[in-house]
Amino acid sequence: MDSDTIVAIATPPGRGGIGIVRISGPATRQIAAALLGVVPPERAATLRAFRDGDGGAIDRGVALFFPGPHSFTGEDVLELQGHGGAVVLDLIVERVLGLGARLARPGEFSERAFLNGRLDLAQAEAIADLIDSATRASARAAMRSLSGEFSAAVEAVVEDLTTLRVYVEADIDFPDEEVDVLADGGVAIRFEAIADSIASLIAGARRGRLLRDGLTVVIAGRPNAGKSSLLNRFAGYEAAIVTEVPGTTRDLLNERIDLDGLPLTVCDTAGLRPGGDLVEQEGMRRARARLAEADLVLLIVDDQVGFCDEDAAIIAELPNSMPVCRIYNKVDLTGRTPGLDDSAIALSAATGAGFDALVTFIKASAGFDGGGENFLARRRHLDALARAAERIEAARRHCAVRRGELIAEELRLAQQDLGAITGTVTSDELLGRIFSNFCIGK
Repeated sequence: MDSDTIVAIATPPGRGGIGIVRISGPATRQIAAALLGVVPPERAATLRAFRDGDGGAIDRGVALFFPGPHSFTGEDVLELQGHGGAVVLDLIVERVLGLGARLARPGEFSERAFLNGRLDLAQAEAIADLIDSATRASARAAMRSLSGEFSAAVEAVVEDLTTLRVYVEADIDFPDEEVDVLADGGVAIRFEAIADSIASLIAGARRGRLLRDGLTVVIAGRPNAGKSSLLNRFAGYEAAIVTEVPGTTRDLLNERIDLDGLPLTVCDTAGLRPGGDLVEQEGMRRARARLAEADLVLLIVDDQVGFCDEDAAIIAELPNSMPVCRIYNKVDLTGRTPGLDDSAIALSAATGAGFDALVTFIKASAGFDGGGENFLARRRHLDALARAAERIEAARRHCAVRRGELIAEELRLAQQDLGAITGTVTSDELLGRIFSNFCIGK
């Protein structure tokens, strides 16, 4: 554990009513005495002057002292709540640095909380996810992870794995016993229960990752099919210029949407067609590059013209695994019934008719129903759970032919994979990568 005392401004840059400076580490008490004239009483808000080296007042505000180990970081922590001016906060930090502290790295307060056992790794990650939440649903899910529900579910599986390992190790250590432990029906039941628990965790983690990362939807199609009108329908205002002139949209236009709790990035692209001037060709090149990154492509077809060879050519350019939904637009002009029509969506971007069917389709294609309670998860959590599931399946195959040592090894590796989620098993490289993405001061 780093023995340095760290300091950082914990509020966002800019001008505000209150600005917060946090200090954590072994020299916190001495710094408090020098800065405030006295170490504040524990866990009590006191009004104090924050003084410079000559005894002059830098600012006047609230001081809060949390002694370790019962603090956020597990160390002595001092929080100074002063006025939210950039110069004032910089002067306070400068004074604390002069008293022996150093500037905190991004996420270092949370990292110390993890290293001192105040949080596990999944909870620490949930702090950053809560700050970055794009929707109310993602904020609720992050709070569930921060409160430890995700970690508790993982630890429950680890406990079941430990119990199963006891059975397997007993069979290895006492091979001459008359009882064949691996043939016991209870072992098969335990395998089944663990596999089901991991599958449930994977399903919840996938929903949670969707809440955290959202879905990227790219609108594509020929010029004047109604792509920009559909973007405006998603956004709820005129985010894109709409004209009857082909090639109006020349560049990518992204809108961040809260789709009933699902974070959605909707991208409008240039119309795809042969030819065009140099600017339009560059727009089409960018459109094709963006299509390759999409989670879902909405191919807009002008219902007055119908699906044609140019539309088919756009689909042919996409990766084979890319999900594509055909949108037959302008049904207000053709008379087609709005809604889901033979695995395609018929709608009018201009009037909104049929748009609710598109919303339902997008949520269903993402596996997002908006119901129930989820916990936020990251790609690394899903990878760890997937590896653990593979280990359990391999152990079950070995169990069928009584390969005790191989079963034990697969179970050990599965337990290690799950331990990486909460930080029971981790590496310095992983920690550095995780906490480097946090806010400074958190």
